[in-house]
Amino acid sequence: MNRVKNKQKNKLKYLSGIYVFWMIVFTVIPLLLIIYFSFTTTEGKFTFENIKNIGEFTPVFLSSIKLSAISTIICLLLGYPFAYIISKIKASKQMIFIIFIMLPMWINFLLRTYAWMTLLENNGIINKLLSLVGIGPVHMINTQGAVVLGMVYNFLPYMIIPIFNVITKIDKSCIEAAQDLGANHVRVMTRVIFPLSMPGIVSGITMVFVPAVSTFIISTMLGGGSNMMIGDLIELQFLGGSYDPNLGSALSLVMMVLILISMGIMNEFDTGEDVMAL
Repeated sequence: MNRVKNKQKNKLKYLSGIYVFWMIVFTVIPLLLIIYFSFTTTEGKFTFENIKNIGEFTPVFLSSIKLSAISTIICLLLGYPFAYIISKIKASKQMIFIIFIMLPMWINFLLRTYAWMTLLENNGIINKLLSLVGIGPVHMINTQGAVVLGMVYNFLPYMIIPIFNVITKIDKSCIEAAQDLGANHVRVMTRVIFPLSMPGIVSGITMVFVPAVSTFIISTMLGGGSNMMIGDLIELQFLGGSYDPNLGSALSLVMMVLILISMGIMNEFDTGEDVMAL
């Protein structure tokens, strides 16, 4: 018996060792490198100049936060009703809808964005359809609206899935109890279902906002050069003509702090499974 326990312990130690090694090589070391380059010059001397220079890009940060927030709100307004509707259909059909939601994600992210470029161009499919009814051409590509549309399309499943998972786990007896106490459909939704689904909402908002604020492919392809976001700015420091890995690392560090702050704020709104009084 002791031999079996020792073997299990050794196996767990081996597996945990692999995990720790993986975390050190692919998470801790890159993070330390980012911190190192953020506070050094090209000659390796310690400096705060990289952090100070970030102030010049405040408009880019504000624009990124604004567009990401708008995209997250739209995803919530679209995703919550959709998740609720799916949760109310038969369990045997729910998986079909979930597959349809996940299906676009099986296609390469870049290809999906290219498809939207084709749709939104001045001579694209949407404008051709609008011209049939005497509308257009409407300028849609290389605008902030196109960037928001691209983010909503790509990140909407990240809002729907967690909300759906939480709603389906709500105890039906809570809803029945509220109805027995005289609550109508509106009060059941606002006082029971919505508060109980708050963990899914918080998770969905975090899962949409974090990749949206750091995206660069969508803003580059659908927004053009006039709608730069934080991700585009960081990419330029490493791959563009203004090669400056130290400034790029500082921008990355600030973006990580921004993401951590946003996640901390959202956790404050996570009310767990408490239900407000009827």
